[in-house]
Amino acid sequence: QVQLVESGGGLVQPGGSLRLACAASGFTFRLYNLRWYRQAPGKERELVAGITSGGGYTNYADSVKGRFTISRDNAKNTVYLQMNNLKSEGTAVYYCNAYRFSGDFWGQGTQVTVSS
Repeated sequence: QVQLVESGGGLVQPGGSLRLACAASGFTFRLYNLRWYRQAPGKERELVAGITSGGGYTNYADSVKGRFTISRDNAKNTVYLQMNNLKSEGTAVYYCNAYRFSGDFWGQGTQVTVSS
């Protein structure tokens, strides 16, 4: 059974940091590219960051460049999103997504709330 389970969300003050993790099982993790998306209340889901299967290439939304870092540990079947200097507009549900030509999988999401 394919599973993607996000963790690490919570309440953080503006300027603070959080590290999200997404643990995968049920498929060959190392073959999949990975992405983090977020969806704020009343808004469409947006791509935040992506990383290739081997980890050699990453990309970021302009709004998070220089503050967020995506990484993966293929030995642990886990992808991470380090989020620094969080802003109020970072309040959203964060989802991980694993994809390749054969299809993709989604996690259930983890809530991040940035508020003082």
